[in-house]
Formats: sequence, C-alpha cells, structure tokens
Amino acid sequence: MLQRISSLKEYQTTYKNSIEQSENFWSEVADNFLWKKKWEKVFSGGFEKADYKWFEGGKLNITENCIDRHLEKFGNKTAILWEPNNPTEQNRKISYNELHEAVCQFSNALEKLGIKKGDTVCIYMPMIPELAIAMLSCARIGSIHSIVFGGFSAQSIADRIQDAECKWMITADGCYRGDKPLYLKKIVDEALEKCPSIQKSIVLNRSNFDCNMKADRDVWWSDIMKDCSTKHEAATMDSEDPLFILYTSGSTGKPKGVLHTTAGYMVYSTYTFLNVFQYQPEQIYWCTADIGWVTGHSYIVYGPLLNGATTLMYEGIPQFPDWGRWWEVIDKYKVNIFYTAPTAIRSLEAQGLKFLEGKSLESLRVLGTVGEPINEEAWEWYHKNIGKEKCPIVDTWWQTETGGILISSLAGVTPVKPSFATLPFLGVEPLIVDANGKEIKEIIAEGNLCIRKSWPGQARTVYKDHERFIQTYFTTYPGMYFTGDGCKRDYDGNYRITGRVDDVINVSGHRIGTAEVENAINEHLDVYESAVVGFPHFIKGQGIFAFVSCEPQPKDIILFKQEVLNIVAKIIGPFAKPDRIEIVSGLPKTRSGKIMRRILRKIAEGEFDKVGDVTTLLNPEVVEEIKKKVKG
Repeated sequence: MLQRISSLKEYQTTYKNSIEQSENFWSEVADNFLWKKKWEKVFSGGFEKADYKWFEGGKLNITENCIDRHLEKFGNKTAILWEPNNPTEQNRKISYNELHEAVCQFSNALEKLGIKKGDTVCIYMPMIPELAIAMLSCARIGSIHSIVFGGFSAQSIADRIQDAECKWMITADGCYRGDKPLYLKKIVDEALEKCPSIQKSIVLNRSNFDCNMKADRDVWWSDIMKDCSTKHEAATMDSEDPLFILYTSGSTGKPKGVLHTTAGYMVYSTYTFLNVFQYQPEQIYWCTADIGWVTGHSYIVYGPLLNGATTLMYEGIPQFPDWGRWWEVIDKYKVNIFYTAPTAIRSLEAQGLKFLEGKSLESLRVLGTVGEPINEEAWEWYHKNIGKEKCPIVDTWWQTETGGILISSLAGVTPVKPSFATLPFLGVEPLIVDANGKEIKEIIAEGNLCIRKSWPGQARTVYKDHERFIQTYFTTYPGMYFTGDGCKRDYDGNYRITGRVDDVINVSGHRIGTAEVENAINEHLDVYESAVVGFPHFIKGQGIFAFVSCEPQPKDIILFKQEVLNIVAKIIGPFAKPDRIEIVSGLPKTRSGKIMRRILRKIAEGEFDKVGDVTTLLNPEVVEEIKKKVKG
C-alpha cells in the first residue's frame, strides 16, 4: 500500500529521507504499482541537457493501474460521478467495472480505425465521461492524447493539431455551458480545413445538434463502437514513452506543447493526490477544473483513478442556473474533498451569502485551491463560509510542466498559513535565488523560485523543440529548474508565490510583485478583482497600473481611488502605491479563468494594436472597453 503521511513529525522525517535518499525513496513508492517489467534504473540524466529519465527500462500501462488492478477488490465502486450542466438531466454513476468495459470497447474501436501506438490524437470534447474514456483509451493502446479545452477557437485547435502532428480527432456535436450552446463539431470542421493530416474525426452525439458529417472523414462514436469487444489487452509501454502533450502559454505568445511520459507522471500524480488531499477510501472528491487543463489531467482523471477514488465530473458553470449550484452539488453527492480556483472563490464571494442559505456543506473535510496564489481575504471567506472553519485548505502550487503539486500543505497534517503554499512536497527541493542565480540561504528570503533536482512527474520536453525547453527552464539559472515565479520564504520555511517573475515591477529600484499589490487592493470592500501590471514611467523606470473591477460600483471615484492607495501604502508601503487606477467592468480572462495580464500590459504601455488575438478569451468584449478607458 502507498504510504499516507499522518503527522507533521512523519512528514519531516520522510521529507528528509526523500531528499537525501531520493532514488531509494521513489523506488519504494513505485513498488506499489502494477508493472509488466520492473525498471532497471530509477533515475539518470540531469538538467544541463534536460535528458533526465525515471524508472528506465520499466514496462507498464497506466490504464491497468488506473482501472484493471482495482477490479478484484472494488469493481463495483463508483469511479466517475457525472453531474450534467442542466440539473434536470439525469446524472451518471460509472463503476470501475463499467469504466473498464467502456475503455476496452473504445480502445478496440480506435484500433479498428487504424489508430496505433505512437499516433497523436487530438481530443476536443465537453466535460462528460466520454472525455475521460477517450483519453484513457488512447493511453491503453499507446497513442498520445492532446486534449484541447472545449472552448478554444478553430484557429487555436488547428495550431495545436498542426504542432502535435495529430492524425485523429475525437469530438462531440456540442454541449451547453449554462444556457449557451457550444457547437463543437462546427468549430472542429473549421479547424480541420487547415489540417489535412487528420484521417478520421470521431463524433459523439451529446446534444442532438445538427452536424455536417463529411463522408470520408467523420464517423459517429456509436457506430464505431458496434460489435467491439469489451475486453482489450493493454499495450506494453516503456516508462519513458509519451503519455500526453498539453499546450500552455509561452512568453513569446506561441503555446508550448509540454510532453509528459508514462511512468514518472503516473507515480507522481498518484502519490501527490493521496497525500496532499489525504484521500481516504470511500471519500467523494470533486475538482472543478476542466480536463482540458493539466489540473484536470492530474487531479480529475489520473490521480484519483490511480488511487481507486470516486471522482466527480461537472459539465456546467458555477452560476447555472444560479450561484448556488456548486453548493447544491456538494450536498447532493456528499462531497468530502473540494478543489477549485481562487478566481472562482472570489466570484462566489462577490455574490454574498444568500446562495449558501439552506446548504449544509457538512460533508466537506478538505478544501483546496489551484491555479494562482489565493489572496488572504478570499482564503478567509472560503475557510469560514465553505469550510465552516473546520476544513484544512491546501493552497497548491504547481505548473503544467511539473505534472503535479510541488508545494502545498498536506491536509490536516502540516500547518496552513493564509496566502502561503507552505511546504515542499516529498522529494521536491525548492530554493530561492537572486537575479544573478545565487542561492539565498537565509531562512527568510525573497527572490526567484527554482527547483534543485528532478522529480518523477516533471515534463520531459517541448514537443519537437527540445532546445526551447532547455532555454526556457534550464539556462537562466544553470543546474536548476527555473519556475518563472517569484517567491518569499518565511521564518518557518513556508513558501509564498508572489507571481510570475515577468510580473515583477521594478519601481525606483524596488522589486514589487504584482500579486502582492493585487492582494492589497483586493482588501478594499468594494473591490471584486484586480490586476496589476507595469508600464514605462519617465521618472521611476516603471510605474504601477492597476485595473480594478468593483462590486458595487463606487459612487465617489476620487474617494475610492484614494482609499485604494491608502490600503496599498498601509499593507506594503508608500512605494507600492499604483500610479494609475482604472475601474473596469471586468478583466480579460482565458476560459479557465486566468487573467491575461499580457493583454493588460500592452494596453498600459499604450500598444493598443499589439494585444494579439483575443477571440479565445472568455470575455473578449472587455478588451475594447479597457482600451477606450485607457486612451481616454
């Protein structure tokens, strides 16, 4: 059985061992999985050439560890709970036995179409169980899945298909997000006009939308499943065989195809899920992310299923049919572990407490946050109103490139501190360096966050561009993995992420993290959300530009701005006061809720024609509004 850390003392002892005896430690963890052939070498390589490998020579299939090995003991246990967008539609409960049959059957269907080991498959689907079935089936036959969030534009899909050299597409006719229809098949059709490499497009009928089925290319999911056996022998994969490619934004604007391999990712996502959330058998776990992002890969599908957990998938949005929907879902399924983003928490907080009336939430045992640092006010609201001051909050820091959580408390085991990710996970050795790459060894420190050595879940490359991978992560500070984030460490060794290093503003020689200024601004009672960027200042070098969204709208704008300045001066210091504050109706966000500070930075700099493509944003209309305000 995998080890679940149960006390602070045990964490401290195990952490020390995981750093000093790293290979022995990870070998013992990996022993708990189903292998067709054991590895020959636990670890090799390094950061200089980014040629590190884990569990070399091992043979396995990740889906046998996600599903097959659980069948004897708890095949009838629910693997996936599915809650539809529309609360009047029938939900679904899929047992491990049923998931096994579905994955085997679809694996046979994929192979019948000619999809084979090493082929790359693009998946563009709603948040429905068939999305998980599709990705697991790809992994079972040895093809590489590249999932695109079901909300990206046709051009974004085409770019990813072309870069990943996909030959196959899996999609659906469409779905609803709230009361808004999304015609996924039509978007895919437009994308595929630029993608002659696609041989077949598999279409699931989710919503009975009209579809234009291209005779020589498009096939219905239900048709290819006919006569396919529900038994399938999983392909034998090497430990370092690719598992998936997932695209993440790059500093140059061109998305990077981050590639993860099989064994190391499997071991790390399993072990982090078990320990960070302190998962116990029979608990119900819900992560509100989309599977199109890495959080969904690691902590909706792979991590939970590898632990034999029950994972909840939700198709809709938090405000449909009203802002109480998530609390209803928690009570409906007696959710024990709830994992969401600070952006969502702030959105829910802004609605007040009326939507919590009549909601129990008594089943909750652990709360989590992911995606960005959580400000203290939102943390306290979450702790008090959702966790009833009895649920530990795990503020998890990690990245697409890390594959799993690197810094976080362990729920109920290690201490928590509002707005701090706190302590490193087992086997992870963070360090803080100054601008010259010199390690800051003092306990209390502030600088750039790096990781000293590899961990099993680490990405192996940028697809087709290993040199870009090396340049991005390993050349700024040789011998270390550079996270791109700034960080503070307190007296107790807790880490607080202060934001991207390129979001650090140098004002009159003072290095100011934008996240820190945002957290201060958000303390104002009328502020719903804020985003801070730097802009050229003829005296200070860089000035601070704050975009602020308010609820309710301030009646006295001048007084409001002065109050914000006073709060920032009080919390951080007068040197951190914004030089310009613009009140806006909303901030430009990706469909996963991430604020696009790159766009705001261009607007603040006056480069209005260089904001780039905004069509894939959740709310592209706010960009024009913000431009007009800043120009005015």
